[in-house]
This record gives sequence, C-alpha cells and structure tokens, in this order.
Amino acid sequence: MDLRVLDETYKAEYDSLVTHVIQSWQWGEFRKSLGIPLERYGIFENNILKTAFQVSFHKIPAIKGFVGYLPKGPFPSEEMAEALKQISKEKGCVFIKTEPDIEINASGKVSRDFKKSLKPLFTKYNFVLDITPSEEELLKNMHQKTRYNIRVADKKGVKVEIGEDEKYLKTYLKLYFDTTKRQGYFGHNEKYHTKVWETFTKTGQLKFVIGSFNGIPLVAWMLLIFKEKLYYPYGGSSPLHRDTMASNLVAWEAIKLGKTMDLTEFDMWGALGPDADPKDSWFGFHKFKSGYGGRLVEYLGSFDLVSNKAIYYAFNSVDKFTKLKVALLKILGQ
Repeated sequence: MDLRVLDETYKAEYDSLVTHVIQSWQWGEFRKSLGIPLERYGIFENNILKTAFQVSFHKIPAIKGFVGYLPKGPFPSEEMAEALKQISKEKGCVFIKTEPDIEINASGKVSRDFKKSLKPLFTKYNFVLDITPSEEELLKNMHQKTRYNIRVADKKGVKVEIGEDEKYLKTYLKLYFDTTKRQGYFGHNEKYHTKVWETFTKTGQLKFVIGSFNGIPLVAWMLLIFKEKLYYPYGGSSPLHRDTMASNLVAWEAIKLGKTMDLTEFDMWGALGPDADPKDSWFGFHKFKSGYGGRLVEYLGSFDLVSNKAIYYAFNSVDKFTKLKVALLKILGQ
C-alpha cells in the first residue's frame, strides 16, 4: 500500500476528495490550533492520490497509548483497515475510532478488522435538506406547524442578523453556555468555540445567525460552510420569549443564506432514528429539525480498529454508555 503523510502542497487535492467539513483541511487546522496532534494521509495508486483523510491522536491518561480519531471519513474497507493498522503501529494507538461519512445503504463490505464501537460519538442519524428548490417549494415541503411558526416569528417582530464579527461570537457564546448550563449537557469550552471562529472566519467558511426580540438575543447558531454544504453544528438559546418562535425563523434564514451562497444542502448535524421516542431528552430537537422537510439519513455507524485488546477493553470498562461517552469526548475533543 502506498500510504503517505500529506503536506500543504496537497491541500486542494485533499479537500476535493473528502466529503465532510470535519475532514476538511481547515478543520484540521482548527484541531491543531488546540494543540491536538493530527496527521493528514493519502492512499495513492499509480502515484495518484485516491483516498484522503485525517486522524487526530489523543493520549489516554495514565496509560501508555493513544486513541486515534477519524470522524466522517471514508468507507471502512479492507484498504482502510490496512492503512489504519499501519498508522496505529506508527503512532502507538490502542485503537482508532472511525465514524464514516457513509450511508447505511452504501455498497461495499466492512472489513472484519473493524469492531462495532461500544458507544458512538456522532449520532447514527441526521437530517439533510436539499436547498436547491425555490423558497416557495421549500416552504411547501415543511411541516405545516413549522411554516406557521416562521410566520409567527416574523409577525411578532423577531429580527435576524447574520455575521461573523467578534460581537456575534460573544452573543453566540453567551447563549451557548446558558443553554448547556440550563439543560445540563456536556459542551465544549470557550477556547474551542473561539478557535473554530478564528480558523474558519479566515476563509469565509463561518457565519453566525442571531435571532433577537426587542433587542434581546434569543437564539444563536454557528454555521460552517464546506464545498456545497451548509452545516449547523452548534447553537444556543434563551428561555425568554419562547412564544416568539425565534428558532424557527433563525433556521429559515439559515436556509435562505445557504441559497444565496449557491449551496445545495443543509446538514443539520444529528437526529434520532425513524421511530424516535417522545420521551427521549432530544426528541424536541429532533422534531424541530424534522419540520423543515429534510431527508432522515442513516449512517453506517461507529467502528474501532483495535491494536491492543487488553488496554482497549480496560479503557472501555471505565463505565459504559453515558460516562464512557463523556470520557471519550474529553479525550477526543469532539
């Protein structure tokens, strides 16, 4: 196998091959700005770059070894297994976690070297909205309640601003951390979000969408742009003036922004499955996203390529599910 580490000269070729913003060259720059070791790799055939991906490496506390992380990368084929075995050996990885940007119905056979992860980091489902139709068609394809809420927000006087300056960052950070505190879930720290902002504003790949009522910011979304896709990875909201339906108008303005930029898809970053449980803590968010008429996508899932079984199982026995996921999130910085 002709596996090589890629340098800056391959940047354009690299980005032409990867399919998701968090495999993009710029996302790699963001990760490195946090001090996280990261390498970009290419698999060549007849001296032509055929497959590209990046892996970050994270030290496991009190253990001699690293976890490699490859989110939203290529299909977990035999070729990828061989590549990751080589990388794992060179970098001293206990295991490499890969979460392919591949839908469940894709052709191909997953290599036996990949073990189903005990706990994924990315959700297995996602809403992806085709934003190429006209605004009228997009509105028509939405759930009736979603269209109604957009009209309510507009009539009540919700104002939406779009920008990337530091003032928008400050508003976003306040609402984001207000939300994580109120809802009691794990969120990234201020440095993480600030570094995303610093890295992606340099290339014009980041926008904030802020919804306000009577001058009070109620909703703030961070949007990323890569190739022809708009991504909604992070956001925050206020518990005030919920009757204004500000989030619905913010989402609609984000979609219209994507259209003005000639983008083709809006990736809403995560969802529950087709039989979502109304009692699930994320059901409200799932239902909100579903109202915009996007396609519910199911991905292959999360896989681990294990190099050291003893340490791998010891690491994964810390505690399963919620605590394990938080531990992984802290280590991987996802």
